[in-house]
Amino acid sequence: MTNFIPDLNRIFCVVLPKFNFMGFSLSKLFNKTETTEDTIDAIIASVEHEAYGVSESNVLFSGLNELGGYFFFQTIVVGALNVKCKNGATLTFKGKNFELSLDSDSLEFESHHTEVKGRYVTNIDFQIEESDIKKLQNATLSEIILKVKKQELLFTKYTSEKSTK
Repeated sequence: MTNFIPDLNRIFCVVLPKFNFMGFSLSKLFNKTETTEDTIDAIIASVEHEAYGVSESNVLFSGLNELGGYFFFQTIVVGALNVKCKNGATLTFKGKNFELSLDSDSLEFESHHTEVKGRYVTNIDFQIEESDIKKLQNATLSEIILKVKKQELLFTKYTSEKSTK
């Protein structure tokens, strides 16, 4: 029979990473740092769908949907955006001789934490008119701006290496 001595550093850092005993942190005691190495490339690689736009610390995924004759531009923002909103959002598309602003379908929405530290998922649906869909699909976009609360996220249109080959 062999003696089994558990690695206490591993146990405390995995099981109790943020638990404090009497004013000191076990993660600090055992030199466990809490940094995130999340990148745009990591986000894009971890999601099955094609990215629509990228910003400094977020990726925008999107798609069009129709329900009962109403059209929606559905978006999912994955990354550092962490918001709880009660006043809605605006999504603005800008390009050469083109600008289109969409208001969110719902005034209230919030971000949800993922398993990756520092990464959140935010679903926001925007109302879009059927006549604007074709214009948006044919536009050459230079930037996409998401305004939510007091934040303004600037996205550029994403083109994958697959689509350029």
